[in-house]
Formats: sequence, C-alpha cells, structure tokens
Amino acid sequence: MNWHTIAVESQTEAVEAVSNILMEAGAEGIQIEDAADVENFQPNDATVMIDWSTVDHRASGAKIIGYFEQSVPVHELALDIQSRVQNLTTFGLDPHPGTVTVQLVKDEDWATEWQKYYRPVRVTRQLSVVPKWEQYQPENPLEQQIILDPGLAFGTGTHPTTQLMLQALEIVVRGDERLLDVGTGSGVLSIAAKLMGVKDVVATDIDEVAVKSAQTNLDLNPVAQDVQVFASDLLQDVPAQQFEIVVANMLTEVLLPLIPDVENYLNPAGYFLLSGIYYDKINAIIEALHQANYQVEETLHRGDWYGIICRLKPEAER
Repeated sequence: MNWHTIAVESQTEAVEAVSNILMEAGAEGIQIEDAADVENFQPNDATVMIDWSTVDHRASGAKIIGYFEQSVPVHELALDIQSRVQNLTTFGLDPHPGTVTVQLVKDEDWATEWQKYYRPVRVTRQLSVVPKWEQYQPENPLEQQIILDPGLAFGTGTHPTTQLMLQALEIVVRGDERLLDVGTGSGVLSIAAKLMGVKDVVATDIDEVAVKSAQTNLDLNPVAQDVQVFASDLLQDVPAQQFEIVVANMLTEVLLPLIPDVENYLNPAGYFLLSGIYYDKINAIIEALHQANYQVEETLHRGDWYGIICRLKPEAER
C-alpha cells in the first residue's frame, strides 16, 4: 500500500501541537525533523556520543510529517490542518511559516524512512529506547531496553520533554507504586515505569486511535503487557482512585486545565510529574501549581524545555 504525507514547516515550540493536530486528523504515524535536536543534545555518561557533522540535520525550524493512507482525501484535509496550525498563535505558539505540503510515498519508502531516522538511544543511566527492528547490545548489565515502533505516535524517547519525564521517573520511583499516565502517546513512560518497578499503571489518551498505537508498543514490551490503557479526554473517564505517581507530558495549554483535577487522583504523599513545558510557559505552570496547592520540589530542563516534580502541600500549609 502507498501512503500520502502531509508535511508542516514550523518551529520547535510548535512541534508537539502540530503533531497532535496531525494525529487528530488521522495520521498513522508522525516523523519529526527538528533543528533543536542538535541544540538540545547534551552528551554525558548516560548518553551516546553523536558526531553531528556526519548526520543530516536541519539548521533551523522543524518539519512535522504525518503519514496517511492513500484513500484519505489529503488535499482537503491539508486545508483544515493549515488553518489549525495557523490558529496556534492564539495559544501563544509560533507556528511560522506553517506551510503545508502533500506528497505520495511508496510503501517501500515508508519503511526505509522510519529506519533512517531512528536508532537506539541511551536516554538515562538505566534506560535505552530501541526501535523494534534493531538488534541492540546493552552497554552494561543494568541497562534496560524500551522497545518501540517509532512510527506510531509522538513521544518516542528522543524529544527533550520525554527524556525529562524519564529522568523525573528515575528520581521518584521506589517500586510497587501505582501510576497514572495521562496522555500516554507512544506509551514510553508507562513502559519505563514498569521497568523501574512500578506495580500498576493506568494510561490514557484522547481517542481510540492513540490508544491503539500505545497498545502496540506496550505489547512489544512483556513487562508492560498488564498496563491498562483506554481513551479519555484528560481525566474525564478515569474511575475515581488514587495513585502514588501521576505523569503528564503535554502542551502547557492542556496541562493548565488538568492541574486542578489531579489532586482527586493523587495520594496525598504522591508525586505529580509534568513536562511538555516550553521556557516561556514555565512561570505560568508554576503559578497554576501553587494555586492548586502544589509545592515544586525540583525543576528539570533540557534546552528550552522544562519538566517539574511536585507534591501536594501538607494540609496545614494550605
């Protein structure tokens, strides 16, 4: 089967928003080319070294490419996508130039494209993200692998926001917790949590298409096959229960309405982990957390992206 692509030229800060627009429009997979991958890359003891002079990469901006079945009326869809991308300015995001192009891609080229852009990457001291087609040899006995089909959904371990959340999980997880993953995307955080020793994981995403993508990745990782994943608009369809950890890696515009509702699902001594926060939104998120009776315990950042570890204030301090 052949595929159509809808490609959006934009900026780093709009990558997640444009990815969501394409997925909501029915994209079967997302490919991202982002100049910030070079700017945000921080080699250390837990990360493989990359010689960027030998790797093709963008000098500026970002291109987000959605893959659609050939039967989809992509030319009509592209007009709606362009309108939604341009409207991102109302959310304080710069989508410039926001141009949208459509192209036909042969099926054999589809497979080649995924494998060209994804390689195993060590994202923390303990975790590596490995595409399902790669035979990867861990660098040390403690290293664990998250196996993913990177073509399925946004959030495959290479973006700074996902890496920040993985680092935050390593900080707070002690083992045997219950965790709620709101907006699970590829399922990478749920898989990582299980590898770290979290006992029970409940994961949600906005619709059945996203849930199906996450489930495929969960099934690639035996440790995560008991993760419960289902469709929910934020917490709307999550049954009342409490978790020791709640994670949410989403746009600031989605995090803000979520923050006041998380307390109903969080153990009083539990942790709330947030990411997907661009540098110019960090103060708004911290203020919203304070208003919702959270105290920020740690702020993490990688390039222009931020993550937060917080807990509810003691009752006496509210």
